[in-house]
Amino acid sequence: MAPNRLLFGQNVEGAVTIDGVHTDVICTAFSDRLFIVVTQFQKLGTLVHVTKDLVGFVDLSSPSFTTKVLLGKDEPAVHIYAKNLASKICTEPTSKPLLLSLALKDFSPKYMQVISDLVLTHKVW
Repeated sequence: MAPNRLLFGQNVEGAVTIDGVHTDVICTAFSDRLFIVVTQFQKLGTLVHVTKDLVGFVDLSSPSFTTKVLLGKDEPAVHIYAKNLASKICTEPTSKPLLLSLALKDFSPKYMQVISDLVLTHKVW
């Protein structure tokens, strides 16, 4: 086992209230990926695996991402939230894959920036 490997990861946790709804965030960095939980239900939600596409390396200013729902609701809003978060988190060419758990009461666009800001203030990458 490599001495620098993060077996249990580094955690940063936080919470905010969004329109009266308590929202928790947990960001964990493992050696091979980032795991981010955003929940308004105090439990895991839809699990989404996000990877950066190789095509995005041609134009680093606008990388593209592939999302795959592993467990939970496979709905367009989930993919939009996942790609939006990835575009803010996976900005480096060597960025790790992202595993997201999203459990939100409302996936409307008006909350996307608030959720993004919440995650970015709890960085572990």
